[in-house]
Amino acid sequence: MKPPTHDAWARQHAGEPSVSSRGGERNNRPRNRDVEPEIARLADQSTHDLRLAWHQLHRHEPPRGLSRDLLVRALAHQLQERIYGGVGRALRRRLQTLSAELEKGAASSDSGIMLKTGTRLLRQWRGHAHTVLVRENGFEYDGQHYRSLTVIAEKITGAHWSGPRFFGLTRRAGASVDAEAGR
Repeated sequence: MKPPTHDAWARQHAGEPSVSSRGGERNNRPRNRDVEPEIARLADQSTHDLRLAWHQLHRHEPPRGLSRDLLVRALAHQLQERIYGGVGRALRRRLQTLSAELEKGAASSDSGIMLKTGTRLLRQWRGHAHTVLVRENGFEYDGQHYRSLTVIAEKITGAHWSGPRFFGLTRRAGASVDAEAGR
């Protein structure tokens, strides 16, 4: 086993794994490169070397009690992001929004399905077709604006329903969401 090299340039040219210090360096990542040998080398490194790689990547020590296995996994994930690319900006923003809601104590009942403006939801109910148009700031049903699908579902049925569930936008165990709601 080679002695640990703490300089990123030297590690890269010595054949050791190099963990980038910042996300989004997609133009600097290697092209058509297999990441598996680098991940395998991570598993061979000492815990001390893994902690040093973490420090170089995050600019702080890894959390106390973080196991060696989790260090390897986290660093392997960073290698894969560097080579294959990380999450996109839209997903990052969505995760930040969900995180902020969670910190405020607001339980999100979002099913994870994002509806694009202009989408039409169609639901058959007791022999009548009901169409809802997704707007930028809510929904339009029967010529009126609503902020919630649940209110629309209640208006249609006369009983309390989950709006997303009524329009087929939530997943049940073992069921898939159809491309068109209400089928």
